[in-house]
Amino acid sequence: ETDSGSPEVQIALLTERINYLNEHFKPSEEGGRGHVKDFHSHVGLLRLIGQRRRLLRYLKQTSAERYDSLTQRLGLRK
Repeated sequence: ETDSGSPEVQIALLTERINYLNEHFKPSEEGGRGHVKDFHSHVGLLRLIGQRRRLLRYLKQTSAERYDSLTQRLGLRK
């Protein structure tokens, strides 16, 4: 709970924010179109994805076991 610096926690937090933004862009169930024209949030989403990718690359290079465990727990593709 007090750990906010380890790569695993950072990746998990980024994944949560990425999933939230993905839902932001999807059409609503009431027939709405979603926020498809929200370009500023889209740029932010791409930055978060890049940051997560860099952290995953770092974790894979330093500890493959922790990388495999994390990708399995978060349901991320390799």
